[in-house]
Amino acid sequence: MTTVEVTPMTDGQYTAEDIQILGGIEAVRKRPSMYIGTTGPRGLHHLVYEVVDNSVDEALAGHCTAVYVIIHPDNSVTVIDNGRGIPVEKHPKLDMSALTVVMTKLHAGGKFDSKTYKVAGGLHGVGVSVVNALSKKLIVEVSRNGKIHRQIYAKGEPSSEVEVVGETKERGTTVTFWPDEAIFESVEFSFETLSARLRELAFLNKGLLIAINDERNGKSHEFKYDGGIKEFVDYLNKNKNPLHPVIYFQKEKEGLMVEIAMAYNDSYQENLFSFANNINTEEGGTHLVGFKAALTKTINKYAEDRGLVKEKDVKLDSEDVREGLTAIISVKLSNPQFEGQTKTKLGNSEVKGLVESVVNTGLSLFIEENPGVARAIVEKVVNAAKAREAARKARELTRRKSALEGSNLPGKLADCANRDPAKCELYLVEGDSAGGSAKQGRDRDFQAILPLRGKILNVEKARLNKMYANNEIVTLITAIGCGIGEEFNVKKARYHKLIIMTDADVDGAHIRTLLLTFFYRHMKELIDVGYIYIAQPPLYKIAKGKTVKYAYSDAEKDAFVKGLGGMEGVTIQRYKGLGEMNPQQLWETTMDPANRTLVKVTVEDAVEADKIFTILMGDEVEPRREFIETHAKEVINLDV
Repeated sequence: MTTVEVTPMTDGQYTAEDIQILGGIEAVRKRPSMYIGTTGPRGLHHLVYEVVDNSVDEALAGHCTAVYVIIHPDNSVTVIDNGRGIPVEKHPKLDMSALTVVMTKLHAGGKFDSKTYKVAGGLHGVGVSVVNALSKKLIVEVSRNGKIHRQIYAKGEPSSEVEVVGETKERGTTVTFWPDEAIFESVEFSFETLSARLRELAFLNKGLLIAINDERNGKSHEFKYDGGIKEFVDYLNKNKNPLHPVIYFQKEKEGLMVEIAMAYNDSYQENLFSFANNINTEEGGTHLVGFKAALTKTINKYAEDRGLVKEKDVKLDSEDVREGLTAIISVKLSNPQFEGQTKTKLGNSEVKGLVESVVNTGLSLFIEENPGVARAIVEKVVNAAKAREAARKARELTRRKSALEGSNLPGKLADCANRDPAKCELYLVEGDSAGGSAKQGRDRDFQAILPLRGKILNVEKARLNKMYANNEIVTLITAIGCGIGEEFNVKKARYHKLIIMTDADVDGAHIRTLLLTFFYRHMKELIDVGYIYIAQPPLYKIAKGKTVKYAYSDAEKDAFVKGLGGMEGVTIQRYKGLGEMNPQQLWETTMDPANRTLVKVTVEDAVEADKIFTILMGDEVEPRREFIETHAKEVINLDV
């Protein structure tokens, strides 16, 4: 296979004439969610990504080698790059600096033709002006043509002219912004959330240095990966057992660039991430469809040509050939068409064919030249097909026993009277004792209870056929109602709140982790649509006379005791488990919608989530030991 190095544009000048204008920013502050999705934490962090994306676009065009992000103590953020610098000359069609146009006009930028930028990420020119509009203050400094130019803005409007404030031999753009508290629910940035995205961008743009420094606590990271997405796959497989070195293909054709890196490991989960112009296409699209089709075709052809599939009844399907596969599919193109509810699905039809061609050619060549690796892959795939067939037979057997039929719900499930899933909630309760209290204390109209006996199967180490042989797992699948594997359908969920309620001790934490592993690996869409919650039972009951309070932390307990005038006459009960509460107490503290606290389970960073579940529930002991040692001091409540 011919490998074509992606050569970014490096010759063209970037001037005011390259700035095109398509609109204004009046509506941004009025309806911010239309532009950044939400005014919650995701939207807040999106501001940083948009500014960084401008710097990365400069890197894609061959003009930037380093990006620096600084979180300041006042929750302002500075993004610095060494690109060409935003043009500052007068715009040819407007009587203002091109810098002002870029920062204040919606859909203004150099990304609407292929002369200045071949490819671009972010919101395609909307980004930096939206950041400006949603910031109470923003300062931009441009080092260009030997001078430092500065302009200051307030709520998207210039509050100063573009001024020359110094001389320099450097070049680049520095943007500092203060998010507007009047718009965002919180302006507290998460170092971990930003780091995860910046690491991802560094993997996707090999050789680009991206650094982050948090002045609030001294934390810092520096990311630079000369191996690009090959190192990304190694990172994802770090705590797994890879079957071979990373396979890598790269090709460019008619302005469309395709990069693919992949490696199989001995786990049972696939881990595919697809990107278009550095944007994580969480809903997939034509590039992912092309990859899957070519992978299935190539592996099947190799296995059939060499007689490696001996059983007549075994037919390798797409799901089989992806078991244990970690892959990154990254495409870069000049005019991406995004579809789907969240605009994260690539729709360009021409991408599918090129990706298929790249995988067919590249993977065929690799397995021809590496027969030992090819046999290991095929053996794993054949075992996956056999396990899938065994799971099908186990499912049919279970059906014949009526355990999976909706009309025959598990006997241990105390269902609710309401039949509207949107109004119903299912408590997954640790143990029969707590399950008994929950059944007595609940509101029978909308609350269902499913007691779980002991620790469920660790699905990180099990295929579907083994799961169907586990009573607790089958009971769980049956109660939820949306099936599993190829039959999974989130619309069939019988409850729109699935609440994990376990003891506040080590065993409870383990059961909670097992359940979260099950949901993440086999019913992730329930997490994506916001159906999974964790109950927060109290740790203490504090009583003085007729006054009774419940504390959910040591700090809250101490505050209550102080408010009651000290320890005299005060009794404190430390709850070791849910079973110690009577039904009324459990209702008042943990199940009553008017008083309870529920934590919604979300996946902000799929890469990090996969890593954590692999560490905590996988076969490798050493990474788990390191994780425990690293995070031991962060434990708030430990009851062993």
